Amino acid sequence: MLRSCAIRLRALGSPPARPPEAARRLFSSEKAIHKDYALPNPSWSKDLRLLFDQFMRKCEDGSWKRLPSYKQNPSQVFREFQTRFVDPSLKKEEQMSKAQQFTRSFEEGLGFEYVMFYSNAEKRIVCFFQGGLHLQGVPGFLHGGAIATIIDVTAGMCAIAEGIVMTANLNINYKKPIPLCSVVVLNSQLDKVEGRKVFISCTVQSIDEKTVHTEATGTCFGRASNSLVQDLGSFPLRP
Repeated sequence: MLRSCAIRLRALGSPPARPPEAARRLFSSEKAIHKDYALPNPSWSKDLRLLFDQFMRKCEDGSWKRLPSYKQNPSQVFREFQTRFVDPSLKKEEQMSKAQQFTRSFEEGLGFEYVMFYSNAEKRIVCFFQGGLHLQGVPGFLHGGAIATIIDVTAGMCAIAEGIVMTANLNINYKKPIPLCSVVVLNSQLDKVEGRKVFISCTVQSIDEKTVHTEATGTCFGRASNSLVQDLGSFPLRP
């Protein structure tokens, strides 16, 4: 009986049995390789690539560090937030593992293209940002909400040097519109720390520094520093 069933299955073109080696690989505990989106891709303009190369040279002596950026947060980051910011919506780690960073959920070149560099000595982050065609507000220019988003992400990363934080307040003054697909420079500075409050500021300028597009100040609320943020290069929480 079993033999006849096996013959019929082979006749129907059933796939061959998976060898033991393949089964072991299927259930392997090897870590998934996550793509770092803070590296050049074909959508990056010549200006963005040039700025990237200039700051990569600054990283050679250790005075600056490029911050990696991923679509999804590593599991230890999720657990850290779950511990420090108790929220029922963060209970289901399996469900949250499918979440993606908003700024990295667009196709390459259509949304937020950016790279950040951090100076521990200066407590400062420099972000080079190119806004894609799907971030349009008024015709030909970036949406104000997209500008606010990249400011929040940049300033937030600057504040994270002091520990796990979340934005409590963000004040933005829009001065000059930003053309779509152009490159701007964000400079975010940690101004002071008062208990669990971290105060930061941020400016958005043209690459020649002649035009100030936007200025912002903000306050982040968080907890004391911890081992996860001792090295920002290994802690891709926000960008």
